[in-house]
Amino acid sequence: MTEQPVCLTLIVPRQLRDEVFDYLAERADLISGFSASAGTGHGADVRLHTAAERVKGHADQAIVQVILAGSDAGRLLEGLRVSFAGTRLVYWTTPVTEFGRID
Repeated sequence: MTEQPVCLTLIVPRQLRDEVFDYLAERADLISGFSASAGTGHGADVRLHTAAERVKGHADQAIVQVILAGSDAGRLLEGLRVSFAGTRLVYWTTPVTEFGRID
């Protein structure tokens, strides 16, 4: 990766988890993999979809992180905007100062 890498973070509602994971897996032209963990969404803008979420007071979500070149992040976001229009996926990017593997 010669271009400055970024970390793209996606906050994915539980109902879209598998669909977003499948979409990312199909984008091998842009990413080699991603990490995901469970999260909970809190706040006025968070939709509580199920009775259980309303009782708990938070939404079940997946937090997805992808390290990729900045221009590839833009291309991936364009595709996500088309494929997941209206779903209110939350995202942000942050610069990555170092990335590698310890073998």
